[in-house]
Amino acid sequence: MRVVSLVPSLTEAVAGTLPGVLAGATEWCTHPADLEVTRIGGTKNPRLDRILALAPDLVIANEEENRAPDLDALRGAGLEVLVTEVRNVPQAFAELDRVLTACGAEGRPRWLEEAGAAWDALPEPVERRTAVVPIWRRPWMVLGRDTFAGDVLARLGVDHLYADHRDRYPRVPLDELCAAAPELVVLPDEPYRFTAEDGPEAFPGPPCALVSGRHLTWYGPSLVEAPRVLAEALRAARR
Repeated sequence: MRVVSLVPSLTEAVAGTLPGVLAGATEWCTHPADLEVTRIGGTKNPRLDRILALAPDLVIANEEENRAPDLDALRGAGLEVLVTEVRNVPQAFAELDRVLTACGAEGRPRWLEEAGAAWDALPEPVERRTAVVPIWRRPWMVLGRDTFAGDVLARLGVDHLYADHRDRYPRVPLDELCAAAPELVVLPDEPYRFTAEDGPEAFPGPPCALVSGRHLTWYGPSLVEAPRVLAEALRAARR
């Protein structure tokens, strides 16, 4: 089995479960750190010629991270493309099972069992806080409706204020974000690399939680540590 991954989360999942199966991955596939495969460009602009040259048995992708025209072109060239959809934590586990099985795994790997146990053991939050969750600036963009990261935060007691927005990642002016009066601002370090200075500079009122983007938005082996790592970062953000 030869697999090309167009999704960093899935790259980490496959590489950690089935060593030697991955033939290619994107430049954004940074985990595992010692991964040695052919790099085929970015998630939004993959080098289709490089993918075809690798002659993979399967290309794994995601409906949000990858562009439909690229996936259609790969199918048109005769490649099998598995497209995942991940909008919440249960769906992440279901899609990981599907991907790993398609890549040749026999049964669930240990890390996935541990991740399931970690999320099943997550206690009911003793308090809930409202938040805005920027993912980009210049222009400012935040989590909107129906996102995996939004579901992760909700399970940890954080309800982001744009969960009912018509867009999944709306552009919202900074003055409007501040006027929404969130009790917390959650700043991930990817896709935009927010730093500790970004919060007080842009949001002088509420406390800011700087969190690991990998633990907030990736659905792979990071799911094992995500409940603990994110909960600690959120607890540390108090007025």
